[in-house]
Amino acid sequence: MLFDTHAHYYDGRFDSDRDELLAALPQRGVGLVLCPGCDLPSSRACVELAERFPHVYAAVGVHPSDCAGWDEAMLAQVRALAAHPKVKAIGEIGLDYYWKENPPKEFQQNVFRQQLELARELRLPVIVHDREAHGDCLAVVKEYPDVTGVFHCYSGSAEMARELVELGWYLGFDGPITYKNARKAPEVLAAVPLERMLVETDSPYLTPEPFRGRRNDSGYVYRVAETIAQAKGITPEEVAEITTANGKKLFCID
Repeated sequence: MLFDTHAHYYDGRFDSDRDELLAALPQRGVGLVLCPGCDLPSSRACVELAERFPHVYAAVGVHPSDCAGWDEAMLAQVRALAAHPKVKAIGEIGLDYYWKENPPKEFQQNVFRQQLELARELRLPVIVHDREAHGDCLAVVKEYPDVTGVFHCYSGSAEMARELVELGWYLGFDGPITYKNARKAPEVLAAVPLERMLVETDSPYLTPEPFRGRRNDSGYVYRVAETIAQAKGITPEEVAEITTANGKKLFCID
């Protein structure tokens, strides 16, 4: 069984078949799913899905692209949501310098730090979004040596990957490692030990080959496991076993 540690099932693209899709995932080889929020409404939706499906868990937080209205009241609401027993992380949080319309870098960093402080207070791991902000993301998380988690959809260098592993972090891998133009992926996969890898879909985004162009869902996460298996010279079943154990350990799921 696989553990898709990052899938956004509150997204409107699942409105037509969300319940049927989630209910059927164990029959498709996916035994666990973690659904992270990107703002307060989506965080609440993740908690609601986790309440309804035994194999679904939630993370709550505010994404850098959605943090413009951040204030103490929003922080308090994230804290309240995080008290739910099926909330297993603070996320999706981090830095995104790709979109010009995002809040200023300094503001994003402030929101990121406050949510890292919340994770430390609650003793929860974090799910980090890092897009075109590798140096700043690494610098900020190093300010919180007692907080770890996963760098979701890892896109940094092999050197940064090694440093994160040394700091106790996990790295999440998604559909892009299956793409023909994924030039950095082989070096990064070689640099990261299996014991620090998680498999993800980022559904409904980042659909792996050969399914690109379709809506992504957790049923395709096996393609990520197959690509890691090929890189590591082991079987997909071994990747599934190890990455599922990793996810259960990080997110404290029995």
